Amino acid sequence: MNSSMEQLFVFIDEHAKKMQAAEELTYIEGVLETTEMWLDGDIEPNIQNVQKEDIRKAIQLAILKGMKEHVQAHHQMTPDSLGLLVGYFVEQLTKDKEHVSILDPAVGTGNLLFTVLNFLQGKATSSAVEIDDMLIRLAASTGDLIQQPVTLYRQDALQPLLIDPVDVVISDLPVGFYPDEKTASDFEMKAKEGMSFAHHLMIEQSIRHTVDGGFLVFLVPQGIFESSQAKDLHAYFANHAWIHAVVQLPVNLFKNEAHAKSLLVLQKKSSELKQPKEVLLAKVPNMSNKEAMTLFFEKVKMWRQENTN
Repeated sequence: MNSSMEQLFVFIDEHAKKMQAAEELTYIEGVLETTEMWLDGDIEPNIQNVQKEDIRKAIQLAILKGMKEHVQAHHQMTPDSLGLLVGYFVEQLTKDKEHVSILDPAVGTGNLLFTVLNFLQGKATSSAVEIDDMLIRLAASTGDLIQQPVTLYRQDALQPLLIDPVDVVISDLPVGFYPDEKTASDFEMKAKEGMSFAHHLMIEQSIRHTVDGGFLVFLVPQGIFESSQAKDLHAYFANHAWIHAVVQLPVNLFKNEAHAKSLLVLQKKSSELKQPKEVLLAKVPNMSNKEAMTLFFEKVKMWRQENTN
């Protein structure tokens, strides 16, 4: 018998294809219609013992299929393995809290955020921002179907946000130049000349929306500290944030080496806390090697215990 997740994928896929043919939609629009009809109770999968993770994975598989046929460069989904890694770091960083508030300022279809929320098993509530109408609707219906509490804002995340500061920000940061120089001019990390890096501005916006002493876990370009604007980044961190960890991710997770990423863990400065004794500089091993991954998680755990304020 196929797994619940595979059966759910078949259910979504078949309905999406029907909608695609009947209403001349793209496949991904068909997926959106399917999830919304499912939520409204118009269609129902006849599958036993479905878990939240089964639903999330099935929807994301269908979205991935849709993106392959109709891809836009900035619509890249965060792989599940990285979502689980971010979830593990968030769990380690917030062990002393019973409840955490989370913000993802570039949520896309929600794969990273929902992987983390499922990982934390009811310990978190969340807010998220996304400018793309199709992506935010997919995130909304996924969130409702897996019953994860998320408040979604459809807007440019670098415009003023009506979101209270949170305990943790997570994001697979959009990389590249930010075209709106007028908006960029409100940021300390705006470029001295020409266009600013969107990912730098997103880091600054995220820190603005984090409580003092709160954490930020970002997926960033591997060469973020070697770019032409890296000096500005260091200067900004010197005033506003402590670097806790820079973790290099396996290159085989990315389409090509130029798009390889690292995990950057920051803490917003607080007068009541001290900066970490030791920055974790590490390399994630091949994620299919269970023993190596167990050792890696042990290393993170020990580092966290030694660096808890």
